[in-house]
Amino acid sequence: MKTMTAINRNRRSRLPLFLPKPIRNFLQNTSPKLVRPLIALAIVMVVWQILCPPGSKGLPGPMQVLADTWNPYLINPFFDNGGTDKGLALQIFASLQRVAIGFSLSAVVGITLGIVIGINKLIYEAVDPIFQVLRTIPPLAWLPIALAAFQQSNPSAIFVIFITSIWPIIINTTAGVQQLPQDYRNVARVLQLSGFEYFLNIVFPATVPYIFTGLRIGIGLSWLAIVAAEMLVGGVGIGFFIWDAYNNSLISQIILALVYVGVVGLLLDRFVAYIGSIVVPKEQQK
Repeated sequence: MKTMTAINRNRRSRLPLFLPKPIRNFLQNTSPKLVRPLIALAIVMVVWQILCPPGSKGLPGPMQVLADTWNPYLINPFFDNGGTDKGLALQIFASLQRVAIGFSLSAVVGITLGIVIGINKLIYEAVDPIFQVLRTIPPLAWLPIALAAFQQSNPSAIFVIFITSIWPIIINTTAGVQQLPQDYRNVARVLQLSGFEYFLNIVFPATVPYIFTGLRIGIGLSWLAIVAAEMLVGGVGIGFFIWDAYNNSLISQIILALVYVGVVGLLLDRFVAYIGSIVVPKEQQK
């Protein structure tokens, strides 16, 4: 233990003393978590570059991707030439707008249905088999139904997000209500709580961790669904951008767009997890 303490002190002492203390503390806490992924990423880039050297046919290497997309996609991600000819930041923003609407609707409806189904055993036994069947339907299989119902591409894409992300929210919320300890129910009876008080003070707080588990799964599925849906419905959006680049054999643009998609998906997951860490009491966090 003394040896490890001495090593840690030596590591801290290597940081420049002229840095403000908050910055030094941040670097001390995040350096191990940041350096290792960067090393792994560098190794992947080197291997990729070796396997796909300049001038080779097929998949371009990272240097080629950088050269092909530098202007305008990297240096000006907000350019707008009209129509669908927009920078990747604007394409991502258009997709995020659809995800925000579809996911918000699925969160409201899913949490409400999950609580109702979890409380009422009769309703649960009636609808659970139906939900288990519906949740296995691939997202894009809903798109023809949505197009037939709404006759427009944008509402159809939003519906695909909604119907894709709602199932984990319903299922996890229902499970949270059903896992409510019997002691909680007994306390509610002793205190003679009304239905609203029982829900507000007992059911909902105990279910919140399960709700946020469903929300994290749902936001990931929403982002997957919108990229796939936009490939078919067209318009401005990262999914259509990828499909259009494929039709024009612009592989470097596709690779860059995939990086954007992955980073945004990670940020969405971390954002929902952060909100959950604030809302969920620490003693209930796993």
